[in-house]
Amino acid sequence: ESFKYTYQVVCRLINLFPLLTFSGPDGEKTWPKKYPYCGGVFQSPIDFHNDILQYDSTLLPLELEGYNVSSTDQFMLTNNGHSVRMSLLPTMHIRNLPFQYTAAQLHLHWGNRNRPEGSEHTISGRHFAAELHIVHYNSDKYPDVTTAIDKSDGLAVLAVLIEVRCPLNPSYEKIFNHFQNVKYKDQVALVPGFDIQELLPDRLDEYYRYEGSLTTPPCYPSVLWTVFRHPVKVSQEQASLNKKDIFLFSLSLYPKKSTIKLAAALCVVKVHFCAPCHFLNLVC
Repeated sequence: ESFKYTYQVVCRLINLFPLLTFSGPDGEKTWPKKYPYCGGVFQSPIDFHNDILQYDSTLLPLELEGYNVSSTDQFMLTNNGHSVRMSLLPTMHIRNLPFQYTAAQLHLHWGNRNRPEGSEHTISGRHFAAELHIVHYNSDKYPDVTTAIDKSDGLAVLAVLIEVRCPLNPSYEKIFNHFQNVKYKDQVALVPGFDIQELLPDRLDEYYRYEGSLTTPPCYPSVLWTVFRHPVKVSQEQASLNKKDIFLFSLSLYPKKSTIKLAAALCVVKVHFCAPCHFLNLVC
């Protein structure tokens, strides 16, 4: 039953988005012509810098429920031609947000040989090697991610910045080990369950929070973003595997494509910052 549900969710997510190009004549600069939201306000990603940060004492550490998935359950890993996505179980939830959000999928964004820094969000202009997105939908109000995706309060995404440091990260290896089986578009692999929280930084109480959008067309402004302040580390070998072994957009025409959207120009975005006060030189 759980496998059937997972398959249906992955198929819905794949069908929601067209194949995308991030550079060249059909790159992201042309997206607003076909997808008006891509040229609007509340667009993601953004750069986090001191001028836009606002400390918010009401923000709480995230509470993750059901993230420790038994190895007898399975996640489905799929190359959809744009990125590699791994479906998640409907028993996974985030609390301490305005609503309860249920997990749908996670995926990675990485660079290429010409632009090795693959994170979408940046901190003071600094890109990181890659970025992990864990996508959830508002299950208090909507029955599934397909219904929620274009609603202003529809989605919540946890974003993890990834940097290259030794040694090998065993938690990320639980996903990377299966990349060889999804090298080409539409290939699928099954991943034994594990604790998804292992993919997150240790400090869940230090993060940036803002209202933004999907980073790919149709760019709906429907995402409550939580971007963790501390990056997670993977080895150089693991980072190179992402760029070397995954072919996107077609069988072999565009290997090593970048999967990142550049940071948007800020208009009316307000970023709330959750962290112990001594990091901000504030008096609590």
